Amino acid sequence: MATYFDPKSWSPLRAVDLGKRLFDQSWLEQWVTVTTSWVDPLADLGMGTVTALMPDVLMTMLSEGILSRFGGREVTATLLGHDVHATLQVLQVRRRGAHFQSKTVLSRMRWDAHPIEAVTVISHGVRMIPGVPTKVRTSHVDVEGALTVAALVGWLNEQPLDWELMVEESGLIRAAHRTRRLSVLLDASITDDMLTVDIRRAHWLGVRVPRTLIRAPGLRLDGLPHRARVAYATREGDLVRFRVELPEMTGSFDLAQIRSAIVTGTTLIIF
Repeated sequence: MATYFDPKSWSPLRAVDLGKRLFDQSWLEQWVTVTTSWVDPLADLGMGTVTALMPDVLMTMLSEGILSRFGGREVTATLLGHDVHATLQVLQVRRRGAHFQSKTVLSRMRWDAHPIEAVTVISHGVRMIPGVPTKVRTSHVDVEGALTVAALVGWLNEQPLDWELMVEESGLIRAAHRTRRLSVLLDASITDDMLTVDIRRAHWLGVRVPRTLIRAPGLRLDGLPHRARVAYATREGDLVRFRVELPEMTGSFDLAQIRSAIVTGTTLIIF
């Protein structure tokens, strides 16, 4: 049956009453319940419900839920014990044979306190094992991104190094030894875990030192966290573009916490 609006029956008092009902707590709770009812299967799956399509349902629910809630917005997460703040641009999940592949694109990212301009994470061979907690395994992960030279130098200066680093207008790095009064202007790159330093100029006590007297042997980057491998890291202007590869990883998460984060917009806790 159609209902028509009668302007003669409308009054300011009725408008006030409608406003009160709109902001009534019980009404808000009902609205939240209805509009987020699509995430209820996560709770059921977290209790151990078993179906043949459960991994597909889990991946679909998680990816669509997180993207619809946080897409284009800043997301806060705890990942591998680190605080991550970033704007979620893309979250895609596709089935690849018996497993899944996921692609995540983040911008304006902060890893703990360190800014990263953009990151693309592709996880291969993703498997989900429902339970309490739910486990996730990946065969390998590729991470590509870009950060400013200034951000990289800021992070390096927090490490226990013998050199203090600063960025020149050219984008090159000036390194001053903390005790030997030696300073060098350099560029650097990484290929297949091998760090190569290209020394452009060197000074000792203000006197120019011939480059042939300054040795900068390649440095193998062994023992990186999570057995990571740096495929490459190269400077382009004031940016450093990099690719990091991670081997098989296993972790877990609490579906109830993920559901709560999607509904309320709070921190996601992953691994």
